[in-house]
Amino acid sequence: MRIGSITLPARRGRLMRSDAVQRLLAFAALIVIIIIFSLLTPNFLQFDNAIGILLATTVNGILALGVTFVIISGGIDLSIGTVMTLAAVITAVTITELHLPVPVGIAAGIAIGALAGLVNGTLVAKLKIPSFIATLGMLNVAKGLALVVSGLKPIYFNDTPEFNHAAMGSVLGTVIPGFDIPNLVLVLFGMAIVASLILSRTILGRFTFALGSNEEAARLSGVNVDVWKMAVFTVAGIFSGIAGVLIGARLNSAQPSLGQGYELDAIAAAVIGGTSLSGGEGSILGTVIGAFIISTLTNGLRILSVPQEWQTVVTGSIVIVAVYLDIVRRRQQQ
Repeated sequence: MRIGSITLPARRGRLMRSDAVQRLLAFAALIVIIIIFSLLTPNFLQFDNAIGILLATTVNGILALGVTFVIISGGIDLSIGTVMTLAAVITAVTITELHLPVPVGIAAGIAIGALAGLVNGTLVAKLKIPSFIATLGMLNVAKGLALVVSGLKPIYFNDTPEFNHAAMGSVLGTVIPGFDIPNLVLVLFGMAIVASLILSRTILGRFTFALGSNEEAARLSGVNVDVWKMAVFTVAGIFSGIAGVLIGARLNSAQPSLGQGYELDAIAAAVIGGTSLSGGEGSILGTVIGAFIISTLTNGLRILSVPQEWQTVVTGSIVIVAVYLDIVRRRQQQ
């Protein structure tokens, strides 16, 4: 593959094979987790519990899809959780207080997410602020704005029950009786397909990998690094906006104090799925598998009545192991 006049390193093929192995290992780990919890408790494989896992994966999965782009490009985005909350609040205000149609509210929520992502990208690309610091600042800005706009209280969609019904209803259930998978889950898989196509089939995807692999080489080849870096953060913001709309629809309310901490689970999902924190390597399929690993593990531990604090310890330990394995894998490739 060539970018401008510069050929990407030949080891890209080896990275792709290594990435495939990482996805396979992550999927195997997911299967092992399912088998273990199935043996430990008969309630784990019940249909209602499976639906609960799917719903728990939806919001975190969509956030993880967006942050995957940023991590592959060599950056990090800590603001996706609170930007999601701000998007939910803006959606709620637009629909319930401004009395605008639901589609307008959805568009407003996604737009505020895109704007937050664009601001992040501008701070990183134009002002040269490290992405960790820039997005940490945006985390607090979005958190504060969500509280200010909402007036410190939840906003309920009581006058628009169709909003919640559209999210929690089941198109598949009407076609296949008994297969009542909420529409939210279909949105997750739909967005995963879109993200995969963007990452693998578009110039944005190619430049995302180029930025993470060797930003200076991309710059010397004529790539407008600043513009594409802003585009990558904007994409992450759009996915955060979509997640905000979905969590508002699922809860039938916008909770202004919700959101902080979601970014850690999303980043963990991407890392567990094989996205390298060093940049230049990752996949959407791996991220989706990582998101399911986290939600399945959390669900199983909850069923076994493991305390919340120990659930967090387990999740953190898995992330540490995943990062260490990534470091070992990269050393072997050098």
